[in-house]
Amino acid sequence: MREIPLAAIRARAYDLWERNHRPDGFEIEFWLLAERELRAEQENGRDAAAAERSARMTSNGRAAAETATG
Repeated sequence: MREIPLAAIRARAYDLWERNHRPDGFEIEFWLLAERELRAEQENGRDAAAAERSARMTSNGRAAAETATG
């Protein structure tokens, strides 16, 4: 798992804080929520990339099999 840059967490936490009308005393909650969201996006990106690679391999394998039998 790649490390999420602190600047990215900071920016996301600030955005969350602003979207929630800038409440006082929730710095840690917004930081942790930002970190969770970014990690989830990172994981979803990996899952999507793996699915795309798998689809390409399946597609290439199917094309090769059709050419060989066809």
